[in-house]
Amino acid sequence: MTTIWVILSVVADLVFWFAVGPHMPPGRLTETAINNQKTFNVLLVLALPVLIGVWVYLGYAATVWSAKHKDAPESVGGEAARTNRKAQVWWIVITSVVVLFLAGYGSYAVVVEHGSGGGEGPNPVWTPQGAVKAELAAQSGTAQWAPGEDKPLVVQVIGQQWKFTYRYPAFGGFESAQLILPAHATIVFNVTSLDVIHSFWAYQLSVKADANPQVNDVAYTETKQTGNFTVRCSELCGIWHGSMFNYGKVVSQSDFEQWATSTESANAANTKNLPPFAWTYVPDANGTAGGLYPDGTVTPYSPSEVYGSKTPAS
Repeated sequence: MTTIWVILSVVADLVFWFAVGPHMPPGRLTETAINNQKTFNVLLVLALPVLIGVWVYLGYAATVWSAKHKDAPESVGGEAARTNRKAQVWWIVITSVVVLFLAGYGSYAVVVEHGSGGGEGPNPVWTPQGAVKAELAAQSGTAQWAPGEDKPLVVQVIGQQWKFTYRYPAFGGFESAQLILPAHATIVFNVTSLDVIHSFWAYQLSVKADANPQVNDVAYTETKQTGNFTVRCSELCGIWHGSMFNYGKVVSQSDFEQWATSTESANAANTKNLPPFAWTYVPDANGTAGGLYPDGTVTPYSPSEVYGSKTPAS
């Protein structure tokens, strides 16, 4: 039984790792996607021998202790198992080693992968090089980006019932319904909401961050190649939650710059009506009456009275 288990486990692990593993989701569009795919594959390689061990033992038990084999030896159990120190020690040692290995591996991955594509809140602990500087530049209105430069691109994700929009502070702070990213670049996602709790989930990018009102949730990734991805809301946010999704693209750096500069120019008139770029916004400050914030010309939630309109609330 042990020999059969070892052979099947080795074969299954090798077949999965080399034939199936490279094609597992979320794919290889970004660094976080590649690393999370690898982490999933490592966990499955560890789990397959356990699964095969259960199957082999079930097959052995069904064969040896069936009604046809009345002279089969008794299984080890009862008092014999209860007093088997060797079995107890090995059980504790093996399970402890597996749990400690997974804890160490997971902690290492989170640190090295700058949060592994998950939202770290407004003050992330694990940041890629240059990310903090890029965010400070975005906040001060001095953010810049050009093809070939080795510095992060800040993209703000704004959730609202029921769509996502995206602001690019390095290109005048224009807001777009399209999420276009350059390849081979570090991306800093700053995620917030205008109304209720949403969740930004860019599946093929392997990025997921909650979008909470008046909270800036930061997540990182590094694009590795061009391709398409899907963005969905993964937090129940109202009646049209299931329809809150769109699609994005990772394009070459030159194509991205061309798109961003042309979009900035085309949207210049609309961008003037937006509030200054900030990490969070309070839409009801101009009386849009979304229900989350009180009506009135002045609210205790924001120093700004304007969002998209210069007409104060009545």
